[in-house]
Amino acid sequence: MSRDAHIVRSTAETSIDLSVGHDGGADVRIDTGIGFFDHMLQHVARHGGLEFVLHAQGDLHVDEHHLVEDVGIVLGEALKQALGRKEGLARYGWALVPMDESLVMCAVDLGGRPYLAYGLELKTKKIKEFETELVEEFFRALVNSAEMNLHLRQLDGRNTHHLIEASFKSFARALGQAVALTGRAGVPSTKGVL
Repeated sequence: MSRDAHIVRSTAETSIDLSVGHDGGADVRIDTGIGFFDHMLQHVARHGGLEFVLHAQGDLHVDEHHLVEDVGIVLGEALKQALGRKEGLARYGWALVPMDESLVMCAVDLGGRPYLAYGLELKTKKIKEFETELVEEFFRALVNSAEMNLHLRQLDGRNTHHLIEASFKSFARALGQAVALTGRAGVPSTKGVL
């Protein structure tokens, strides 16, 4: 069973080409034109065990919002497509990731019900040119598009960079657990579908 997806999305604001694979992880190439965002997505790929090839362009002369949100949408679509009927998946995953003074917890359910519980308190408004409020926009777009339940909680921390990085890493590790194949037949739900 292939667990790969390739999604292309073009709008008046963005152009995105993304390939994702769950069983490789060797090929990671990311270019959005937003250095900090690229760095966070590299964490998703490496810590989530994903093959991840992304080329995205957007109206960065306006701001970064459209591109960050649309990458979230496309990544969610790719995850949903690659997982198909979700047969044999663990379905749930969680991770607790420290980074210096920061500690972030993430829990994921691939049960088909989109919900984001976002609990980060980011005191710095920007990291270089990246507006930190876009972290929530990215995860909201991803959750809605992938139809996943995602809880992201800040347990400790002050440094905005550390908190965001721990968030992306904890998401990646939780996602890696949730997409793991268990060897069990069928869909991990008493309903018989996800």
